[in-house]
Amino acid sequence: MKVSGPILALSFAVVLAACSEPTAQVSKTDAKDVVKEVAAKTKTAAASEKTQYALTKSDLGQGVYMLAGQGGNIGVSAGADGIFVIDDQFARFIPTILNEIKAISDGPIKFVINTHYHGDHSGGNAGMREAGATIIAHDNVRARMSTSNENKFWGRTVEATAPEAWPALTFSENMTFHFNGQTVEAVHVPNAHTDGDAIIYFREADILHMGDNFFNGMFPYVDIDGGGSVDGMIAALDRGLALAGEKTQIIPGHGPMSSKADMKAARDMLADVQARVKKHIDSGKKLDAILAENPLEDYAQYAAFINQENMIKIAYRSLTGQLE
Repeated sequence: MKVSGPILALSFAVVLAACSEPTAQVSKTDAKDVVKEVAAKTKTAAASEKTQYALTKSDLGQGVYMLAGQGGNIGVSAGADGIFVIDDQFARFIPTILNEIKAISDGPIKFVINTHYHGDHSGGNAGMREAGATIIAHDNVRARMSTSNENKFWGRTVEATAPEAWPALTFSENMTFHFNGQTVEAVHVPNAHTDGDAIIYFREADILHMGDNFFNGMFPYVDIDGGGSVDGMIAALDRGLALAGEKTQIIPGHGPMSSKADMKAARDMLADVQARVKKHIDSGKKLDAILAENPLEDYAQYAAFINQENMIKIAYRSLTGQLE
């Protein structure tokens, strides 16, 4: 069983709580009880999540929509040529996602493009393939999905996915689709959120999907173990800003629909975060000393999935290559 998001956090919390007393001796019986408790609470959380899951649809015009739920924001283009989908959240939500897409159009789902390899953006690939879609992504997305990866930041192994979830078509730099009257440009942005990111621009509709290179209103997660970097994410945001005009509608990887001004604010915040952490590094401070000073104290409003402490750790590691 694979777990992620709030369920994964719950599992870690239970295990950590059981191990938090340094002098306690945990017997085999106690360990089994902990495992049972984790399993029971995970099952309950999963059932609750499934019951409560719903998608919010935003009509962006010219046959393009954003679907927001649990996981990355989904983009949908529907028209005479069929349906083109950007990202597909988690496998367990595919029935709801397919029903929502069917409510938009009963045409065939021709293509699904993953903005990167993370499971909250590519977890529904197998279900989409079964529905008839061809899965497309950058070369590195297929490479990472087909092998196990060690995530040192979170202290866990990201297991390889099943072959039916892997992209069938991959590209190395850029790719252009001519679909539903739109010129759809997939642009690789290297070593940004990961090493396989693509941002997707609908030229005629003037709609840009940034994937997880843009977290609207919150600190971003930069997957350094997945080939990402803070410098690369800033460059990706700059690339998006160069594509966008003042009226461009921007779909972030996470958060509400956005404008160019919103994305510029995210870019400037991230650059400032990096500059603040670098200033402490240049003065000879190690991570613990930087954390103690909390140079991001005034950015409390951006704390969400990534809080101030983790944002400092990410910037520190991106700049130094060191976890601590």
